[in-house]
Amino acid sequence: MKYLSTMAGLILVPLALVGCQKEEVAQQQHQQRTPEVGYITLTTSEVPLKTELQGRTVASTTAEVRPQVSGIVEKRLFEEGSEVKKGQLLYQIDDSSYKAAYNEARADLLNSEATVRSAKLKDQRYAALAKSEGVSRQDADDAHAAYLEAVASVEKYKAAVESAKIDLDHTQVKAPIAGRIGISSVTEGALVTADQDTALATIRSLNPIYVDLTQSSKEVLKLRQTLKRSGVSSGNTEVSLQLEDGSTYADKGTLTVREVAVDESTGSVTLRAQFPNDDDLLMPGMFVRAVLDEAVDTQAMLVPQRGVARDARGNATALVIKDDGTVEQRQVTTDRSIGDKWLITQGLSAGDKLIVEGTGKVAAGQKVKSVEVELAADGSVTDKAADASKVANQGATDQDKGAM
Repeated sequence: MKYLSTMAGLILVPLALVGCQKEEVAQQQHQQRTPEVGYITLTTSEVPLKTELQGRTVASTTAEVRPQVSGIVEKRLFEEGSEVKKGQLLYQIDDSSYKAAYNEARADLLNSEATVRSAKLKDQRYAALAKSEGVSRQDADDAHAAYLEAVASVEKYKAAVESAKIDLDHTQVKAPIAGRIGISSVTEGALVTADQDTALATIRSLNPIYVDLTQSSKEVLKLRQTLKRSGVSSGNTEVSLQLEDGSTYADKGTLTVREVAVDESTGSVTLRAQFPNDDDLLMPGMFVRAVLDEAVDTQAMLVPQRGVARDARGNATALVIKDDGTVEQRQVTTDRSIGDKWLITQGLSAGDKLIVEGTGKVAAGQKVKSVEVELAADGSVTDKAADASKVANQGATDQDKGAM
């Protein structure tokens, strides 16, 4: 009997060992079936909502220099491409005929003034004689009418003198505005006319300079809807500029006006910004890109793009970890991309655990093993707890070294 008991014990021990091994294998298989994912805890932050628009630079003031009288250009009195002041003499047109017309008008005026004096004396004399019946009443009335006609002639000749003086002055073509003048379309000796289509030159005021930007009416409506969201307020009027060569313009501009109507041919709205241009770096007609701070979202939800996927219908989705450790798929609304992140307006909340690592291994409703991670600036993922432990261990090591 003792022998049989011993043999039974020897048989049961291997069986118990086999049972333990099976249980360990089952636990390992269960752990292997539970995928491990990395998540981040979502928070809100204040984010400026920027918009990039295309546009072109425009002179703040433009004036085409045109002749107002006809004649031969005697002199050009400016250097092409230079700065000119308002009222500066630019062209001298031959004025000999206009001087003669002015002198003739003045002579006619002097003659009419002399006629007035004579007519006035006759009127006074006839008026006195009419009282004593020295002349007829008709003669007295005719003398008075002649006097009034002479007075009117004086006013007429004064206007003629003024008109002749204006034409004479217009033989000196002056700058209507201050600015930088372009290439002259005529040279000395050219015949110009008062009604010609071609401008003699064009003056543009370049400091400050305008930038006209175009924004689609759809984007305008989207901005208005955005401003209705809770926590979103209007941005400032500051504008940054990127030039054609990719460089950034040093000075900031100011948004001054937004057109109140939509261009029917393009479906866009024009915005105008004003920039300082002290060194004349900006020239009219340049193609530029402008960045505007249209709004500020004080409760913005920025989510890494790697945490958002698209379903078969193209809808944006995200995977979050519920309190029971299972995965939940949510449909989210993306407003725009900011750097390597999406701005989410619906579907996620602060405190949600968003899966950013291992999304391809899990599905909705599946139990997961979760590890909180951090995303570096280059997009790499690090274990947040491991990093914290590493820092703590490093601190302890430093303390031990100090104690030694």
